[in-house]
Amino acid sequence: MKHNIYLLHLLTLFLLTNTNAFAMSERPTLKGPYLGQTPPGMIPKVFAPGYVSTRHRDHTPSFTPDLQELYFSRKDADTDKWWLIRFKQIDNVWHESVIGPRVGRPSLAPNGKVMHLGNKYMQRTQSGWSEVKSLGPMFDRSDWGIMRLSASADGTYIFDDYKNNDVLRISEVKNGKRQTPVLLGPHINAGKWTAHPFIAQDASYIIWDSEKDDGYGNKDLYISFRLPNGDWGRAKNLGDSINTAGMEAGAYVSPDGKYLFFNRHVLKDGETQSSTDGDIYWVDAAVIERLRPKSPDSKLSTVD
Repeated sequence: MKHNIYLLHLLTLFLLTNTNAFAMSERPTLKGPYLGQTPPGMIPKVFAPGYVSTRHRDHTPSFTPDLQELYFSRKDADTDKWWLIRFKQIDNVWHESVIGPRVGRPSLAPNGKVMHLGNKYMQRTQSGWSEVKSLGPMFDRSDWGIMRLSASADGTYIFDDYKNNDVLRISEVKNGKRQTPVLLGPHINAGKWTAHPFIAQDASYIIWDSEKDDGYGNKDLYISFRLPNGDWGRAKNLGDSINTAGMEAGAYVSPDGKYLFFNRHVLKDGETQSSTDGDIYWVDAAVIERLRPKSPDSKLSTVD
């Protein structure tokens, strides 16, 4: 039985990979930075339509530091199976491939050598990626439900927990030692469906999604900047140029700091809840800088 299941898995992976390859052969090749896409301005637009943003459910993009590889998760619309997808630039041309079944939401560490997958991870090897490993008992707990873990350059982890009322936790590194995760403040862990956090490389801000009373409908993207005293500032809605009556989630900023990526599920006519499809959008990261406090003040309120 196990042998048959393994063969079925290999067949599915083969078909998905070759179907993607066949589809790619019918489309123009992608060349240049960011899959050859024209950079966005201050209004979000769909990223790489027909390639990255497809009829499938495409989520949580993550680039390597050199911007030569893009990883994201895709839920196949025909099989309801999640996969980890890669676009890699070789000789200036982008090539698509399937790494394997998705484990958690992929999030590359700033050094590009570790791919976080919820409470698991993979390490970069000479031939690709290692097997999936556990982050250890501090994170790999049956009573926690980590969907996405994001790391800053100094090793700070921000992650969610859907098994405990949708909260965010933080784990820092002090004197070379990993610290026990603690809950972020109530001004961060407020509202419903709080999840999918991202922390800046320099740990100066976090972005996450949540449904709050001051939102624009469904889940919105919020940001909190770190104050000089180390506390996290008040939760700021990213505004109506980013958030809509539909669902916005899974924020990510490119390694060069130029672009904010996120998922948007648009409400269709007559719908009151977001559909299960959606695309990856991108926008100039200046939308973040315009919200950053002009003059840092450690006494800034952390209350919504």
